[in-house]
Amino acid sequence: MPTWLIVVIVVVAVAVLGAVIWLVTQEMQRKRLQQRFGPEYDRTVEEKDSPRAAQRELAERERRHKELDIRPLSASARERYTREWAQVQEKFVDHPASAVTEADRLLVALMAERGYPTEGYEQQLSDLSVRHAKTLEHYRAAHATQHERSGASTEELRDAMVHYRTVFEDLLTDGSDGTDNADDARRDDDHHDRRNGHDHANGHDHSERVESAEHESTEHDRVEHDRTEHDRGDKVRDRDGVLPEREAAAQPRTEWNGGR
Repeated sequence: MPTWLIVVIVVVAVAVLGAVIWLVTQEMQRKRLQQRFGPEYDRTVEEKDSPRAAQRELAERERRHKELDIRPLSASARERYTREWAQVQEKFVDHPASAVTEADRLLVALMAERGYPTEGYEQQLSDLSVRHAKTLEHYRAAHATQHERSGASTEELRDAMVHYRTVFEDLLTDGSDGTDNADDARRDDDHHDRRNGHDHANGHDHSERVESAEHESTEHDRVEHDRTEHDRGDKVRDRDGVLPEREAAAQPRTEWNGGR
């Protein structure tokens, strides 16, 4: 086979292998992004008119999100926000439009305290989509009603409050932030359980060995005690003139013949 033909075959094989690897990588990336962003993935594909462009957009959101200092709320902050939200809901009874505005303000304040930038609505959506994609449509719907609150009906304002509450509770309870941590914790718990199970098994074996040794020791003490009591009984019978049974058995039997 000519050398040039071998070179061509090798080049083609390498190209095919590279194409296969690239396709597999793209498919894995697509599935990962779909799983992470959920409905937001499909929405981004529709907006970008190209799956590859949408994947680049979502990957860029992930990159930006990694640079943010996202932090959980303290217990006191969580209680404070819960009280403030209850006050906003009470205000809705008499002043629904004003309450919706307050709900939007409180949600933005919560974002800021969690570490999310709040310089613009679109950027808020982009940053929230990485970990809170499941409630993002609620935020969009609530924001749209709040933006046109002057012409919204009371029912529409009530729906906006429900949407805001969904996003608020998602951020308040850390939303899907705990997913990865929960998986890590589950792995740690599994490791902890396996380790404890091993220690328990070792402890169980050790306990069995200790119980067996104690049983043997008790049995030995009982035998020694019986032997000591038996020897003490022999000495008492010797002292009273009674032969021990084993000595009496050794003596020859003499029958009484009436003195003859």
